[in-house]
Amino acid sequence: MTPFLFEFSFNLLMGDPTFENLGLQNVQARIRMVLAFMLASLLPWVDNKPGFYLVLGNSNVDEGLRGYLTKYDCSSADINPIGSISKQDLRIFLRWAATHLGFSSLAEIEAAPPTAELEPIRSNYSQLDEVDMEMTYDELSVYGRLRKIFRCGPVSMFKNLCFGWGSKLSPSEVADKVKYFFKYYSINRHKMTVITPSYHAESYSPEDNRFDLRQFLYNSRWPYQFRKIDQLVDELSVGKDAPASSNGVGVVAAGSADPKAGL
Repeated sequence: MTPFLFEFSFNLLMGDPTFENLGLQNVQARIRMVLAFMLASLLPWVDNKPGFYLVLGNSNVDEGLRGYLTKYDCSSADINPIGSISKQDLRIFLRWAATHLGFSSLAEIEAAPPTAELEPIRSNYSQLDEVDMEMTYDELSVYGRLRKIFRCGPVSMFKNLCFGWGSKLSPSEVADKVKYFFKYYSINRHKMTVITPSYHAESYSPEDNRFDLRQFLYNSRWPYQFRKIDQLVDELSVGKDAPASSNGVGVVAAGSADPKAGL
């Protein structure tokens, strides 16, 4: 696929290489799944065995929450063994397995920056998940617990994160993060209707079929909620020396910034 990515010059006609880049990444991702199913059908025949092999998916719960996956790529496998496990827990397991099970190569995998591997690696560029998503996996774990376990919408999530992150971020910075998360959560929520079934190991799984039965169509602009957040930012900026709780911040789920909250 690498020569195809370099030689295809659709962006010269359309004038926006971003859309061409994303479109080609999705083509590559879907072809990858088609080939995986073909091999699952053919390999038993090669090995002189009856039946078919199952195709395993590989997106974790945080990627599903953010929608950082291609529809009908890793969302279309037969079963996903890590589909309801957070990135934090996966990394902890890899470190444990490297030490206690003797698979030393897993330590190298855990230490490598997460990447979708859908763009060519160049001397001055390597595709990274957290750069593409513009949020970290640690942040996604917090968002997921607030959204699912504590049932937070944009406004209550903003209040709780002002309480939890107030020592590191200003109210306007927290507001930007919350708005950005909910924008992509709502845009990509439809992907959860076709997500690969997975063993449930995390209490904030966004899977639509069995675990999270919220609607899958949202107004991604969240006009009332985002307007309310802007109003709270203005109020907090005026009274920035007052304790957060006096503004109603941190009331719903004060301990929700703890990664273990709700478990």
